[in-house]
Amino acid sequence: MNYIFYFLIVVSIIAGAINGKLDAVVNSILSGAELSVKVAFSLIGIMAFWLGMMKIADKCGLITFIAQIIKPITKKLFNEIPENSPAIGDIAMSFTANAFGLTNAATPIGIKAMEELQKHNKDQNSASNAMCMFLAMNTAGFQLIPATVIAVLISIGYKNPTEIIAPTLLVTSIAFISAIILAKIFQKFWQPQHEPAILEKEHLPSFEEKNDNVN
Repeated sequence: MNYIFYFLIVVSIIAGAINGKLDAVVNSILSGAELSVKVAFSLIGIMAFWLGMMKIADKCGLITFIAQIIKPITKKLFNEIPENSPAIGDIAMSFTANAFGLTNAATPIGIKAMEELQKHNKDQNSASNAMCMFLAMNTAGFQLIPATVIAVLISIGYKNPTEIIAPTLLVTSIAFISAIILAKIFQKFWQPQHEPAILEKEHLPSFEEKNDNVN
């Protein structure tokens, strides 16, 4: 990503120099840098509010309650994982935290879920079906409350920033369902590899072999 941005900047400077508008490019860079600082500071308030609300929901048990509700669905999607595995609860918690915009809490939960899924992985050198499914679900980014987008709209002075909730819910729902369906389809074509064969122990000569060597 750094190379892409660097390439865009260099191309813009070269194009500006060729067209005789290098001063406009420099002014755009400076004004863009100033705007980015303003937007970053304006995000502090709204992000603090939403993260505080989600933290309260987490402390009062609302996130855990919702995770318990969707736990049966999680078991169906990750049927390769034992029902008593801690990974099932971690996956449900990660999904719920992401849906409510509690990304700071979702990240360590997601890492913990991946660690638990790795324990059930037959091939330790590649991702299992369950790990791919979990990654697809997180990449789709299903959200009920797009707190970051709302904060950006407020920072630029948008009159009705909450109207983004319905489109975001629709788009992320489609992406989430599509990710699950595609992951299930691809599982049919790429079966999980078996556990790598354990290296054979050092061969020890048998009693007959010892006698042959003596003779």
